[in-house]
Amino acid sequence: MIPRCSIIIPALNEAQTIGRTLESLAPYRTAGCELILVDAGSDDDTVAVASPLVDICIETSPGRARQMNAGAAAANAQLLWFLHADTRPLISAAADIESMLRDMQGALNGWGFFALRLRGPERWCRVLEFFISQRSALSGIGTGDQGIFLRKKIFSKAGGFAEVKLMEDVEFCTRLKSFGRPSVFSRWHLETSSRRWREFGVLKTIWLMWKLRLAFFLGVNHRHLAKFYF
Repeated sequence: MIPRCSIIIPALNEAQTIGRTLESLAPYRTAGCELILVDAGSDDDTVAVASPLVDICIETSPGRARQMNAGAAAANAQLLWFLHADTRPLISAAADIESMLRDMQGALNGWGFFALRLRGPERWCRVLEFFISQRSALSGIGTGDQGIFLRKKIFSKAGGFAEVKLMEDVEFCTRLKSFGRPSVFSRWHLETSSRRWREFGVLKTIWLMWKLRLAFFLGVNHRHLAKFYF
C-alpha cells in the first residue's frame, strides 16, 4: 500500500531527542504515513533508538541537504515532508491529523510549510514566533524547522536540495517560489527546540541570522557563510 506521506528526518547525534520526536509521530504512521530516518554517521545511539520507530532507516555522509535528498529518493509517497530531529507537530488527535494531511495534499501550488513554536514558556519565545511567522508569510520562504512539505514531482522538477553547507532550506524555498507561493499553515503548528537561542543569546542569534540571510541574498558563497556560522 502506498503511504499517504513520507516524513523525512535527517539526524546526526540526536539520541537525546530523536525518541521523543518519533514517538510524537507514531499517530502519523497510524494515519498512513511512513517515517524515514536519514542518519549522517552518528557516533551515539541515534540509530539504535530510532530504528524500531521508523519504516526506513538509511545512512549517508554528513550534510543535511544530502541526507534529505537521500530520504526523498527512498520515499514511497507522492507527498514529502521534511522535519528536523528536534521538531514535533503539535497535533495528535486522529481527526486533526487527517485534516492536516488533506490540507497538505491540497496545497494550492504543491508546497508549503507551517507556523512555528519555540519550546519554552518565556515571553521572548512568543515574540520570536510571531516575527518568524510574519517574515516567512510575507517572504514565502520557510526554514527547515517549519517543516517544508511538497509533492514529489515538484521536488524532482526543482532538482532537490542544493548540497550547500548552510541555508539549504532558504535556497530551496527561493527556487520553489517559481512554482507559485507556498501554502503557509498558521492553524497547524510545529514545536521546535529553542536551544540555539538559549546557548548563544536571543539578540546575538537574531543578529547572526539576519547577517547570514543578507549575505546569502547578496550572493556570498555558501562556504564562506558556513565558515562564519560555525
